[in-house]
Amino acid sequence: MAALLAGLLCAGLAAVPASGQGNDSATTQIAGSGEWKTDFDKAIVPLSEIQSGGPPKDGIPAIDKPRFEPASQIDDLGKSEPVMVLRHGGEVRAYPMRIMMYHEIVNDEVAGTPVAVTYCPLCNAAIVFDRRIDGKATTFGTTGRLRNSDLVMYDRASESWWQQFTGEAIVGRHAGEVLDSLPSSTEAFGPFRKANPDAKVLIPNNPELRPYGRNPYVAYDTTRQPFLYRGDLPEGMPAMARVVVVPKEGGGEPLIVALDALQNGRFEKGGVTIRQTGTVASALDDARIEQGRAVMQILVTRGGQPAIAHETFAFVAHAFHPNVPIIGRETMKAPTSSVEHPSLRP
Repeated sequence: MAALLAGLLCAGLAAVPASGQGNDSATTQIAGSGEWKTDFDKAIVPLSEIQSGGPPKDGIPAIDKPRFEPASQIDDLGKSEPVMVLRHGGEVRAYPMRIMMYHEIVNDEVAGTPVAVTYCPLCNAAIVFDRRIDGKATTFGTTGRLRNSDLVMYDRASESWWQQFTGEAIVGRHAGEVLDSLPSSTEAFGPFRKANPDAKVLIPNNPELRPYGRNPYVAYDTTRQPFLYRGDLPEGMPAMARVVVVPKEGGGEPLIVALDALQNGRFEKGGVTIRQTGTVASALDDARIEQGRAVMQILVTRGGQPAIAHETFAFVAHAFHPNVPIIGRETMKAPTSSVEHPSLRP
């Protein structure tokens, strides 16, 4: 497994640790900065926190011209296989994790809204953004960099760098600005197809480009140490336990809840309801995504309406919100895999 991850991520440029302070040394802290038009003098995080994930700029290729087929015509996805689902403006679309795993970003337009559908495997974070900046639509690509093991994206207009988990620009002209998010969910394809036979489902532009359906991160979501993570791990809880982060409307501290804490499949607080709606295969367990072990499928609402919520791992919630308590942390159990890969278990 370690060799497979290294092969997937080995060809990139490394981030160079900061050698000094101040704007004069900004560009020297990022190896390969000459290929970017990014304003590295504008940054809201230390550049030394940004590291190479392996691939170079756009080494993980975003999909800019997505192709779709009706759900009723899709026959190569397993019934429990996970898909990202976006319901917006009367349209319903699904983006299979087997495709998102290898592209991480899909630049799409749904009901007239330009969106960036994103997935970071190392954080198991599936988030949809409105890709308009200052009222103008742009597209997003992958920088090949990570911060807190999370995807760092860039917009192709200014080449500012954006943190995928927070939607905030951390380097460049737009540093400090935050993209608008749209509610989405991760669902099992079988029940989704039955309920939405006419929904559009993303298909590969070239089915031979990547080994779609294979998981290059076998047993990752049950390892003790997240891959390429240099921060502190949360104390008293498994790093890879699943949590949901619900941003507070208008800003402020989010609500973070351990999925193990759902009593009878339900949790309610402050108008937010988290409810189990079934099970879905983990995309980060078995070598074949459709055979991943069953994990909880949830729906998050606020006032009865779909809410923006980010399912992720405990270490991610801790990295980005270190001072926010995780509700139900005492109920967290170390996840166990359906496959055994000792190389992942220190």
